[in-house]
Amino acid sequence: MDYKNAGVDIEAGYKSVELMKQHIAKTMRPEVLGGIGGFSGAFSMKAFQNMEEPTLVSGTDGCGTKVKLAMVMDKHDTIGIDAVAMCVNDIACAGGEPLFFLDYIACGKNYPEKIAEIVSGVAEGCVQAGAALIGGETAEHPGLMQEDEYDLAGFAVGIIDKKDLITGEAVTPGDVLIGIASSGVHSNGFSLVRKVFEMTKESLDTYYEELGTTLGEALLAPTRIYVKALKEVKEAGVRIHGCSHITGGGFYENVPRMLKEGTRAVIEKNSYDVPAIFRLLAEKGSIEEKMMYNTYNMGLGMVLAVSPEDADKTMEAVRKAGDTPYVVGHIEAGEKGVDLC
Repeated sequence: MDYKNAGVDIEAGYKSVELMKQHIAKTMRPEVLGGIGGFSGAFSMKAFQNMEEPTLVSGTDGCGTKVKLAMVMDKHDTIGIDAVAMCVNDIACAGGEPLFFLDYIACGKNYPEKIAEIVSGVAEGCVQAGAALIGGETAEHPGLMQEDEYDLAGFAVGIIDKKDLITGEAVTPGDVLIGIASSGVHSNGFSLVRKVFEMTKESLDTYYEELGTTLGEALLAPTRIYVKALKEVKEAGVRIHGCSHITGGGFYENVPRMLKEGTRAVIEKNSYDVPAIFRLLAEKGSIEEKMMYNTYNMGLGMVLAVSPEDADKTMEAVRKAGDTPYVVGHIEAGEKGVDLC
């Protein structure tokens, strides 16, 4: 009896690392010390020593049950973007610059080519975020997971000068709310998605005229990464008063997280076009509107609160980053919370 007979293939692990190195190389930053394969990743802080009070910010998350779609479709090169996005978008919400990322892949069996494909997506997400992929772990779990199953999660660390932290304390009645378009469902609410649509290759390969693509491609579209957009806003000289990443819990849970007591967000639902994937999901699943807004991003992945005089400058900066902004509402005095009207 040996470890391979027990279900863990050490040689496959070595091969996975070799195959993923080319993808990891694309993410390197000058602050990264050492190479891949050590027991830990090292990152120099020397470049940030001129900050008044350098402050680390961090985020950890996974892709939820969206990985089930990747497995059914046998398409694994974008799910890693989702894992990165879920972490770095939270860091960007605080005003931080993502520095590095580590991934964790748990699988029933290590198929090196599949693992490398997953990591290629992680690397692409890191490139989009400007973060280095400095380490990770691939763990085989025979007996705990089916051979063709896997799960993916990650952890990111960023930095910001403490004086530039976005805490929500600057949110003021009269502030304008700027929404930034999402790329689709992103990585939340897929347990409900999987109840509405059959998770079969045939179902996911079905073309929908209103989507302009297959159902699977629309649902698997990777989460938009907003690091560049928020960096452009900051470099435009705009002070963001509050920022919300619209993830699990939709608008009703996430928008209030950027508010201070005594302020209330008002979002106008007709201020932008809700993407077709959400209309299809609501129709096929007979999901009431409030539940949709309480579960999904409904086409807005980020919502920013800025001074009225900074609204145009913010919109221009977001467009410069390649994203699509909308004026979606305002802040008023009242009980902390959000109204959708």
